[in-house]
Amino acid sequence: MKKSSLTALFVTLFTAFNIMAACGSDSKDSPSLPDSPVDVAVSPEALSAGPEGGTLELHVKADADWAVSSDADWVTIKPSGGLKGVDTKLSVKVSGHDGMDERTAGIDIISGGKTVKSVSLVQGYTKKATPSLSSVILSGLESSAKVRVSSNAAWTLSTESGWISVMPDKGEKGDTDVEIKVKENDTSSAREGVVILECGVTVSEIKVSQLSDSFTAPEGYSLVWSDEFNEGVTPGGDWVLENWAAGHVNNELQTYTSRQVDGKWTAEIKDGFLNINCFKGNDGKVYSARMNARPSKGWLYGYFEARIMLPSGKGTWPAFWMMPCNVDWNTNGWPKCGEIDIMEEVGANPDYVSSSLHTQNYNHTKGTQKTHEMKCVGAEGSFHVYALEWTEDEIITYVDGNVQLRATRASMGTDHDSWPFHYAFYPILNLAWGGDWGGYKGIDESALPVTMKVDYVRVFQKN
Repeated sequence: MKKSSLTALFVTLFTAFNIMAACGSDSKDSPSLPDSPVDVAVSPEALSAGPEGGTLELHVKADADWAVSSDADWVTIKPSGGLKGVDTKLSVKVSGHDGMDERTAGIDIISGGKTVKSVSLVQGYTKKATPSLSSVILSGLESSAKVRVSSNAAWTLSTESGWISVMPDKGEKGDTDVEIKVKENDTSSAREGVVILECGVTVSEIKVSQLSDSFTAPEGYSLVWSDEFNEGVTPGGDWVLENWAAGHVNNELQTYTSRQVDGKWTAEIKDGFLNINCFKGNDGKVYSARMNARPSKGWLYGYFEARIMLPSGKGTWPAFWMMPCNVDWNTNGWPKCGEIDIMEEVGANPDYVSSSLHTQNYNHTKGTQKTHEMKCVGAEGSFHVYALEWTEDEIITYVDGNVQLRATRASMGTDHDSWPFHYAFYPILNLAWGGDWGGYKGIDESALPVTMKVDYVRVFQKN
């Protein structure tokens, strides 16, 4: 047989064998061989990072080309892969972590479209506890305030002030309501203390301020009436709250109401203080309170004093002032009837408090009102004492004992149009929003809600 014929026969037989093998490839007696595994070495086998984050090293060597990926957006890895047989150093950058628990990420080595090795990364957390308030202000009586502690580990509270107590003084991970309680402060001045919150290596402070509960009557005067705002939920029977629509006076934007709005009071007694709350209701209106002390009786002459913390925010217009009782508005309307503004302030000009007198001859519509303004550092956010001394012949207002405005009957005139301050007036507390003065630079509704806090109102008259 020729050589070419033998070659052709061999090819024919080989082809037939392969066809037979292919036709029988689905037979249970002919299993396929598995893919060869990729051998991967990593160092270290696991990674860990502190809460501050940083850059870690990971070495990878494999007997095939490979890529790397992570399932966490707080992990960045460079380079993105490596070549067969090459020991590659990866830079694993970890972002800082301010969460309340540790977090984990997976770093996957991928070859041939499959994950052939996984490395775990665990990032620790800082043990910390956060108080809901960094400071509390309490009345001079035995009183308390609630603070919520949110923590991711065990914590403790402590204080070196013997007049402060805390319950509970320790807790575990989670949210815990804590009561900070103070004894009565019968000294003549306010006092301050600190509650220390410790969790792990972190330390924070809660500043505790308590006002004085004692008072000394001005020389020659005796206390005839006061409201210390220590009882009840809403102001007592000596107070009358107005119910006025927006725009009733001075183009003010608030609605005054004595009722609850969306479950909130515009004037409430809480923790030994009167809170006059100004807020936006669900109906889009802004609500607040204007309240009058004994408006049908009032007092003729005396020393009138209130300790007040003013709110902040462009648009606020808090005031402590007086109007005459039982006015016949037809014959003795404003400004003929007279007005005494002991304290006013607008949030557009923060911490500048003023006093004014308005009469027929001296009033702001003519630009002739008797007025004076002074800077009172911390008027917004801390308590200050505002007072009026009113006699038959003189009116003096004070801020923390310092004279603000002084006016005499002799200097202004003895007739009614000049000096109508010869009958009973009653004190008023209110928190307006916007209006001719409160909104003279516009308003900022993001400031709402705001609160004007009053520790007391006291009236003294000569012995």
